[in-house]
Amino acid sequence: MAHRPHPYITIPPGAAPPANPSPSARDPPLSPVNLWADRRHYAHTPSSSNNSGSRISLDVPARPPSRASSAYETETSRLSFPESQLHRSSSQRSSRSSHRPTSSVLGLSHRTSRSESLLSPDSLATPTQIGDGESRPPSFESTPETAVKALSSELSNLTLDSEEGLRKFQGGELLDEEEEWYRLVPPEARDVLASKEVQRQSILFEIVKSEKDYVADLELVKEVFIEPIINTLAVPQHRVKGFIQEVFFNLDNILAHHRRLLAALFERQREQHPLVQSFSDIILDNSLLFQADYEDYIKHYPLAEARHRSELRRNPRYQYLLQQCSLAPSVRKRDLITFLSRPVTRLPRLLLLLENAKKNTEPDHPDMETIPLLIGILSDFIKSTQPGIAASEDKVKFWNLCESLVYQKGEIIDLDLYDESRSLRFQGALTRRYKTNMDLHWADLHVALLDNYLLLLKPESRTSTVTKQHVVSRPIPLEYLRLGAFDGPPENRKEKAEDGSGLLERVRSRYRQMYPFTIYHASSKMNRRYTLYASSESARRKWYDALVEALAIRQVRQESNMLFAPHILNEGFFKYSAALAPYGLASHYTGRVNAATEISSGSSRFIAVACTSGVYIARRGEPSFRKVLSVPNPTCMVSLPAAGKLFVLHEGGLFSYSLDMIGRAALGFTRSEKVDATRECISTDVIFFRAGRVGNRYMVLYAARSFLQLYLYAMEVVPNADTVNQRWSTSGPTSFRSFGEPLAIPKDTYNITVLSRRIVICSEKGISVADPANLSLSMKSTSLPDFSDADASLPMAGLKYRCADCRPLGIVRCPGSDELLVVYDELGCYIDKHGVPTRSSGYLRWETRAVSYAHRGDFLLLISPEFIEVRTLHTGKLVQVLEGTDMRRIDIGLLSPDKDSAAGTTLIAMRGREDQGLVADRILELVETAELRTPRVSDVPGAWDEFDIL
Repeated sequence: MAHRPHPYITIPPGAAPPANPSPSARDPPLSPVNLWADRRHYAHTPSSSNNSGSRISLDVPARPPSRASSAYETETSRLSFPESQLHRSSSQRSSRSSHRPTSSVLGLSHRTSRSESLLSPDSLATPTQIGDGESRPPSFESTPETAVKALSSELSNLTLDSEEGLRKFQGGELLDEEEEWYRLVPPEARDVLASKEVQRQSILFEIVKSEKDYVADLELVKEVFIEPIINTLAVPQHRVKGFIQEVFFNLDNILAHHRRLLAALFERQREQHPLVQSFSDIILDNSLLFQADYEDYIKHYPLAEARHRSELRRNPRYQYLLQQCSLAPSVRKRDLITFLSRPVTRLPRLLLLLENAKKNTEPDHPDMETIPLLIGILSDFIKSTQPGIAASEDKVKFWNLCESLVYQKGEIIDLDLYDESRSLRFQGALTRRYKTNMDLHWADLHVALLDNYLLLLKPESRTSTVTKQHVVSRPIPLEYLRLGAFDGPPENRKEKAEDGSGLLERVRSRYRQMYPFTIYHASSKMNRRYTLYASSESARRKWYDALVEALAIRQVRQESNMLFAPHILNEGFFKYSAALAPYGLASHYTGRVNAATEISSGSSRFIAVACTSGVYIARRGEPSFRKVLSVPNPTCMVSLPAAGKLFVLHEGGLFSYSLDMIGRAALGFTRSEKVDATRECISTDVIFFRAGRVGNRYMVLYAARSFLQLYLYAMEVVPNADTVNQRWSTSGPTSFRSFGEPLAIPKDTYNITVLSRRIVICSEKGISVADPANLSLSMKSTSLPDFSDADASLPMAGLKYRCADCRPLGIVRCPGSDELLVVYDELGCYIDKHGVPTRSSGYLRWETRAVSYAHRGDFLLLISPEFIEVRTLHTGKLVQVLEGTDMRRIDIGLLSPDKDSAAGTTLIAMRGREDQGLVADRILELVETAELRTPRVSDVPGAWDEFDIL
């Protein structure tokens, strides 16, 4: 057995003997850090042996072996060592010798210790009398240095006998009740220690013991839970990997940290047992390493627990597996939640152990400097994780709310609930009052305020543990939520008395005061106005503060994360008269903006604007415009740079002009008369027109009246046609040729859109599709959507009923899908390529009544006079809302964005500022934004070139 260094024992002069130097084996001291449960104590009796030599037993004998049987036995006072202070120098940890033989705890032949030789009867033949008549052995007459050496040698010899017990403890070979410091230390070692040091050593031992149990539990998680979940497919294979990651998170990283910590503690324990100098330096070094992993795990723990409980609730196979896992003896009937929470409770438990160790440490001990530092680090770290835990608990509440929602049948609502940034801002019970013919009724609601929607819910308890929340009113986006009065007087709610023994008391009603407040939808101020009632004034104030805060945060987030940013092209040039404008003042201004388009001429880019007094043009970015066409009241205007034409509709006539001459006139190189000379009259009595690319052709489609019928005409643009004197041509415009026969369309047709090689005709009666190559033969197309199976399908019948009252606006193809989205003014629905409704005949409802729309990539822009909604095409999720006054799309004549034109632009006109009875129109361009990504410095080439001095 290796020789261990002797601990230094400093005996203060004049120290009094301890009151109880040696705890009794029949009544062992309780561990001061036993935080889990009370432990029973058993007196360990060593096995008998024929060896005549004395043995060291964990039982405390009536007379310690260190006391010699002598004439001083009759003394009533026990011989006790003074209280000692034990310190072990760091240099002694490595000093080892191997001349000492090995032994076991139960089979070691006892050798006479130095204390026994000093106190033997032979050495006490001539006792020395102390002044007060008390006898002392002659050896105590030596110097203090001699006594220190004698006691150190004695203690070192005695500690040899517990090494086998320590080995079994670290190897996990001892019973639970035997894993105590006092059971692994001989009575002779405890006799020389003060009670405070005994307590301290017990606490240090408990630190190692609890760490060993903690590592064993973490290892048990992998063996008993994780591997069976993977091997038995208790969770479906396609999501078992995500489930393991979400529930057990970075538990393996924490286990690696504590394996390293436990190995260091074991090594220190083997070096210094039974009198360990300190563990604080080891714990301090490791605590700085595992903080990051602990912070991630602790903050994630509420989410892991919620995921486990959710799977346990809905997966019988997973539930059965956990029942089988709990039968393992090593689990000791603990559930998975207990093991998952071990890292959460480990650091507070370690902190408590360190605080107890500090209380039992002498003031001049080196640990009095290290332990307070370690306690401060752990305390600050535990406090810093509390906000993260609270945020995760709020996330769990939010998930539970999401799983309990029950929507109205038929409607497709994408609340974007599973976005990582989603959060539950506030929730609580409120009341709403309904008025009927006979009386007023009160309904108890559960109102949830998310960071993007306000939900009015009706709770329904189906079982003792499951509560469903029915969405009783359409969720209100925070972009549309407005706050009304919050200072109304309280109103009385009539309630029946629930208690009372008498009949009259049961019948008698009581009244409770309710405090009202009003909220409403900005796009439907009257129909979607809600008066809710709180139970107290303080509750109403909390709701007000929560709503104001949520609205402010939502506004800031939306403004800083716009998908389509409004870019002002002009404000102030185009003015028109307000209702109270002075007489004759408005005649000097341009009038209201009706249409606009982008024009490219050479390398220059222009904006052409059609208003009441004519067509104006200017370079992009310039504030002042030049009038190029003096045509009265133009209502629609489209530019086709590939064809070199500008189409203008005014007073029922559809005309085309040369883009090159218009560009020259905008730059001042020619007069407007030269522009008029390039005009071609396409048709008269035109109601509306659309121009753009259909397939591989550039076409002009227009609807014109003929007698009592409305006809749709298709004209193909002739490239490189001679436009000289086209104004006086009698054979019709040579720049265009007729494309097929005209098609009779419903009289109430108001819009035409393009769908790949087909055109979509929108009327009050519905939507039909036609082939522009042969309009007269394509009228057999049926109306869309196809509701022919509505009689056999209740959801389709409901969708048909809703679409019948709506105004169709067009059809948009969903990118990367075979589905089409039919756009109405109030809703939208998905159809397949045959026109049959999909998604169980579900429908999307807009928050505002749209007048027009624009298709931009994966997004749909719904434009109304007060709001512009931006939604995703695939799910209809609302991602952005722009607010204004008298907003209208002014580039509506283009059939589809062309690669040669300013593709992907949307021009909006809206009411601007008003001054002296004149209103200035503001022209906006909705520019699609891109996500900002900050590159790392290492990814930027040459970023460190100027710092390269080598």
